[in-house]
Amino acid sequence: MATFISANNLADLLGVSISTVKKWSEKGVYTGIKNTDGKHGFYMEELKDIVPVRQMLETKWDEEAFVTPRRAFSSVELFAGAGGLALGMQMAGFRHVLLNEVDSMACKTLKYNRPDWNVIEEDIHNIDFKPLHGMVDFLSGGFPCQAFSYAGKKGGLNDTRGTLFFELARAVNEIRPKVFMCENVKGLMSHDGGNTMNVIRGAIDELGYTLVEPKVLKAIMYKVPQKRERLIFVAIRDDLAPHVEFHWPDPYKRVMTLRDAFFRGDLYSDKVPDSDGQSYPEKKARVMAMVPEGGDWRSLPIEEQKRYMGGSFYLGGGKTGMARRLSMDEPSLTLTCAPAQKQTERCHPVETRPLTVREYARIQTFPDSWIFHGNITAKYKQIGNAVPVNLAYAVGRSLIRLFNDIDRFHQEDSQFDKANETVRGMNTKQLEITGL
Repeated sequence: MATFISANNLADLLGVSISTVKKWSEKGVYTGIKNTDGKHGFYMEELKDIVPVRQMLETKWDEEAFVTPRRAFSSVELFAGAGGLALGMQMAGFRHVLLNEVDSMACKTLKYNRPDWNVIEEDIHNIDFKPLHGMVDFLSGGFPCQAFSYAGKKGGLNDTRGTLFFELARAVNEIRPKVFMCENVKGLMSHDGGNTMNVIRGAIDELGYTLVEPKVLKAIMYKVPQKRERLIFVAIRDDLAPHVEFHWPDPYKRVMTLRDAFFRGDLYSDKVPDSDGQSYPEKKARVMAMVPEGGDWRSLPIEEQKRYMGGSFYLGGGKTGMARRLSMDEPSLTLTCAPAQKQTERCHPVETRPLTVREYARIQTFPDSWIFHGNITAKYKQIGNAVPVNLAYAVGRSLIRLFNDIDRFHQEDSQFDKANETVRGMNTKQLEITGL
């Protein structure tokens, strides 16, 4: 049976404009069709010369689901947030011995959902990782992207001082894991004309690790109903790197949409549960009610556009995040820390309201059982900042495959229990220091 992909979703998959995709159809480059709902699109099988489409058609996603760890591979996660990355890595087979996060509500979320995880609620600057030296297989973290200082621009560790990447590098140096992984925003790749990446590459080399060529992964290729992109770094310790090779994960077979997120299907076994959520003031609700599914401020009558946009109406740029209503048959735009900000509106596709907390969580592929703590603002923030769970799971399976290869070459007994006990001691000591 042929697999349909809408013109909009193909454009998102390829990172091109919808007008470009429509021109392909108009010029006969690819044969466009309408599905039973009247949506314009293509059969994926007729697009095999397009690399991302071919990868989806020939994917080994289901085979990769059977990758299991040869032994208990221990993991440390920094900047853990509400647990999106940690949960995906656990699903892949990693066993966490330490998670560090400074936000108290995010820590409550982690501790509530996984009471067996050792969560250290503390500023990373204050944590000594040396007790874990040689005990931990894997370290990961999505370090917040602060401005880098380029004194001398030599591209080494000194040029990262004062940034949270430096703290992650310090943890790597003190623990010496076999592999570490970082994730960040796509823009880091081109930040400051590429100087930031040069500094990071130099620092990783100085640490004694071999960097796999970084890659921007599109979440929509990994069973995530969201147009989110993350830059992934994987670095292998120099003594191991010549003997193994990291392979990026295969994509899922199709693009997931909000319909998949909100209703029973391939992602969830039931419709999205009711939950709390923000609401629009009456004035804004009146405006948003005029915006059709998939539309934005440009869909409003001209006088309403001027009134709603104010001075922004006369500025250049598309400003397509303003008065934006999502579409049920497309992935969500990248979630932000609040669904009702004027510049980055995330209105429900068919109801005139912002997305609820559980809708937010499903778009990030958290299970419905994952409970977020704090007030509604804190919940949105935790979810909006998270790594999509299914994206983390896909990368995690590839990492487990790498660790299995490392273990075949350099077999060791697991030190999970010893590392776990060490971290419990570290946590107790931390509580004594803070007087809790």
